[in-house]
Amino acid sequence: MKKKGLYRDFFLFFDITIMLFIFAALSIFVWLKGDTWILAIYFFLGLVAYMFTEYATHRFFFHLKAPKNQLFLKLLKRLHYDHHKDPNDLKLLFLPIWYTLPNLVIAAGVFYLIESTLTGAFSFLMGNIVMLLIYEWKHYVAHRPIKPITKFGVWVKKLHLLHHFKNENYWYGVSTPFVDILFGTLKDEKEVQTSKTVKDLEKREKSS
Repeated sequence: MKKKGLYRDFFLFFDITIMLFIFAALSIFVWLKGDTWILAIYFFLGLVAYMFTEYATHRFFFHLKAPKNQLFLKLLKRLHYDHHKDPNDLKLLFLPIWYTLPNLVIAAGVFYLIESTLTGAFSFLMGNIVMLLIYEWKHYVAHRPIKPITKFGVWVKKLHLLHHFKNENYWYGVSTPFVDILFGTLKDEKEVQTSKTVKDLEKREKSS
């Protein structure tokens, strides 16, 4: 596939397009209503918060041992299990809007309770969305025939592919591996055994 088609597949994917429109709307609102330097700090906090929630969600929710409850199992299969079975399926590659949007609204709501202004909450939410889009892009690049232009990008892609094809218990950070460093899940691939369940998370021991 030509590179132009690869970019089109990303930016015109429904869930990505919706998030871009939401970000544009929030940007206009904040630009018209806010003019203080503190909003830039709130935006930065949104970026950082997403890095950590991305890691925590991936490690502790998406990689839960298969639940006995069939409805919960179906949810995990759509959100992540099936992605490990077929990593290159575009429909399974992106987080669905019905999952991301409520989570972003909750995050903005919590920040609003702390900061008490809509403009501040929207600035924080914009940071969340930017990092979400970075996450989605890096995740997309990892699974598509796109060669990153920087050494850092090549490294990030390599680590995510190790997560998928070497061992699912390491290398959780998709947008940034630095959180893996903090929590001890960034390992030398030579020191990690290949997992028998790396391509089928459902086969791991079921949780109660």
